Amino acid sequence: MSDLILVLNCGSSSIKFALFDASARPLPRKPLWNGKVDGITGPAPTFGETGVTPGPVALDAAQPYNAALQHIRSRVLERMARGGHRIAAVAHRVVHGGAKYFDPVRVDAEVLADLRSYIPLAPLHQPFALEAIAALLQGLPDLPQVACFDTAFHHTLPQVEKMLPLSWDAWERGLRRYGFHGLSYEYMSLALPERHGDAARGRTIVAHLGSGASLCAMQGLQSVATSMGFSALDGLMMGTRCGALDPGAVLYLMEIEKLSLHDVGQLLYHGSGLLGLSGVSSDPRALLTAEAGNARVQAALQLYVRRIVREIGALVAVLGGLDMLVFTAGIGEHNAVIRERVCADLAWLGVAVDAQANADSADLISGPTSRIPVAVERTNEEWVAAWHATRVLGLQ
Repeated sequence: MSDLILVLNCGSSSIKFALFDASARPLPRKPLWNGKVDGITGPAPTFGETGVTPGPVALDAAQPYNAALQHIRSRVLERMARGGHRIAAVAHRVVHGGAKYFDPVRVDAEVLADLRSYIPLAPLHQPFALEAIAALLQGLPDLPQVACFDTAFHHTLPQVEKMLPLSWDAWERGLRRYGFHGLSYEYMSLALPERHGDAARGRTIVAHLGSGASLCAMQGLQSVATSMGFSALDGLMMGTRCGALDPGAVLYLMEIEKLSLHDVGQLLYHGSGLLGLSGVSSDPRALLTAEAGNARVQAALQLYVRRIVREIGALVAVLGGLDMLVFTAGIGEHNAVIRERVCADLAWLGVAVDAQANADSADLISGPTSRIPVAVERTNEEWVAAWHATRVLGLQ
């Protein structure tokens, strides 16, 4: 009977899961089996898994999230019964560890209470991972659970990058720039030197471009600056989130246009970014199809690229130069047009993309004349979480 690590990556409308064989040495990068419940809060949720096309799944409308967790649990138990495996532990991607948790930690009732106090810092993500943890603590209290934090990788940021230009009391109360997407960036810190050698150990910028998006400047494979700050609203323009915004605009919306705090939150998290500007979609693939003759879509895509380029330029200044540029996550890994447009606006850096390599989403997409290597690296957040769980629990 082999020990498996179950990884849960819980979002507001989806739950991804993956199973890794902790009995193998070293821990395999590829899961034995994975899947996803998607559209949990929508009218037509789906379930897909390895080798099976996603299809409709019935969820209790009163408690759809719990129902999705139960569906995954039943599928996992069924799989375990067939394969002669056992779940040794569950690893969770938890977005926020606050100013206390910089390393993965085994979760008990006390840790869970701490993590709940960070919900206001990441209201779009934190509650859902904690709901899954709480359900397992109640139903399977002897099953080890390990929380792995998206903020932890950015613990190496120098203080000047963590500080917000507010009063000193705000700093002492914990208002600071935390940074996010840390599991993805941590995987980059492991995978990039394996593929590219010492080039990745220099001044590297990784662009994690998905429905949420951020940049991380790394030196010596450690985070030294990042575009997201106190919350996951900061930095780049995203699918439905605004990114960096003049706080005066928020004051105007509340004072002059009389939007409530709730309405402003909904606008900034769910009604801005690509969706808000285009009025069509939060997905660049759909927008690229619709941009011909549609001025709003064109403007949305132009601003999306411009914000990426602007933030890369700022991080290059902080690093004092650039030795490697890397694209990762859903858009970064698969959208050749967005990569080409970003790189075209970075020609001043000496960036030049090979059209065919870019179209193929090759590991290295820069051309022979490029002064800066430009790479595409598939992220693997679930494996990082499983790897941390094996270390915390002494399974490897």
